[in-house]
Amino acid sequence: MINQTTVPRPGAAAQDISQRVVGLVHEISVWIAGNAIGILIAAAIGTFIALVLLGLRGIGCRIIRQGADNLHWRLIFARALAKTHLLFIILCSAQLVAEHANTPTALRQLIQFLFVIAASLQAAIWARELILGFVEHRVGPEADRTTLGSATGIIRLLVSVALFAIAIILILDNLGVNVTGLVAGLGIGGIAIGLAAQGIFSDLFAALAIIFDKPFRKGDNIRFENINGNVERIGLKTTRVRALTGEQIIVSNTNLLNKQLHNFANLERRRMTLMLGLICQTPPEVCARLPDILRRIVEAHDNTSMVRAGMVGFGASTLDFELVFDVHSTDYDVVFDTRSAICIAILKTFNEADIQLAYPSQTSFTAAPDGTLIMPYPDVKLLATDDLDEADNETGEKAPTARG
Repeated sequence: MINQTTVPRPGAAAQDISQRVVGLVHEISVWIAGNAIGILIAAAIGTFIALVLLGLRGIGCRIIRQGADNLHWRLIFARALAKTHLLFIILCSAQLVAEHANTPTALRQLIQFLFVIAASLQAAIWARELILGFVEHRVGPEADRTTLGSATGIIRLLVSVALFAIAIILILDNLGVNVTGLVAGLGIGGIAIGLAAQGIFSDLFAALAIIFDKPFRKGDNIRFENINGNVERIGLKTTRVRALTGEQIIVSNTNLLNKQLHNFANLERRRMTLMLGLICQTPPEVCARLPDILRRIVEAHDNTSMVRAGMVGFGASTLDFELVFDVHSTDYDVVFDTRSAICIAILKTFNEADIQLAYPSQTSFTAAPDGTLIMPYPDVKLLATDDLDEADNETGEKAPTARG
């Protein structure tokens, strides 16, 4: 005997749906008739909540119109409030009415289902606006939008995908779907993608570190290793630095952040050090007056301050002095010109005071076997003796005998 499965006719299915709809409508009408006061109270509360949310959204839109050019935390929260969707407001009010008005089970489940979807998506939208607003706040209006636009665009994409994926998983979980396998699959897929693109993600996160931590910005003068130059472009993978010697240095963001960086952009002053070498015949009294002389020279120039000056040691053929002063300027051209002017002023003052700067020199002496110093060249010695004899004949006096 063959079992036959009874297939419902389309007309019977449509009739069954219509009967359910009619039953639901009847149940709702009975519920409204029997709970009129509770429904009115809950509806009033829901309307008040809806008006509050609409008011908050309106405040956010007004703040955006007033401060569109000044990004700060007040504007960030205003942008999040302005993204509040009208459907979420309506479903939020309906959920409050359904929870406190003895709503029929079928209608309450439908409202709760729609509210879960709207709330999850709305939470993702709010979180997205707050995170992206924080990113823009950290980047700042003075940052190079053209070069960092690709990085911020990738951040926007990653944040959007992550948040809405979480929202979808929450919706499915509330609907009773087992999301364990989905979460595990997403995790394994993320690990595989991360390992495959490890180098790219390393430079990407280095670019994000530059955005948030701001070790340098476009136009800053930096030094790393033996390279000194100005930052021209901060890209998604590399940073371009124009060296002082003229060439463009391209270095990956990861390698650049792994080095010790010197940023000269935020200097309030530059400290200059000059080494001066005087001849060994300089009197001690002059050496004692030299710090005051140098102080007057430094303080005669604008935007300079004396740090220290004094004798620091004895060289092979010099008396060594050190002069340290600060130039209060962030412009290196101004610093360079000030240092040059101070050097010229020191040279002029030394010439007027007959203070001689030392230069490399060497004197050779020749000694006899007994240690007596003698002239190194016999011809020179004979010439010197003849000159002394002629001087004796002309003056009639015996000139001092030259010894050597």
